[in-house]
Amino acid sequence: MELIAHVQGLTAIAIGIIIGLGALGACLGIAIMGSKFLESAARQPELVPLLQGRMFLLAGLIDAAFIIGLAVALLFAFSNPLISVLKTATGG
Repeated sequence: MELIAHVQGLTAIAIGIIIGLGALGACLGIAIMGSKFLESAARQPELVPLLQGRMFLLAGLIDAAFIIGLAVALLFAFSNPLISVLKTATGG
């Protein structure tokens, strides 16, 4: 029983790391992309409609990577496959 509690504790730490670093990466990615968009729009205003469409497409892709990480974290939070493997290995 102590081993299961240890695995659950380490899983909680891993979930926090997954969500925290994923959010940080997504925020930095969108911030850098937004700053480059504003720089390019200031240099060539006639390209704003083309660049704006591409910027929103990339923002969706950046957020999709974070949401996939969030889904993996929720999988480990609510139906941890490590616990079921541990229970069958220990016979309990």
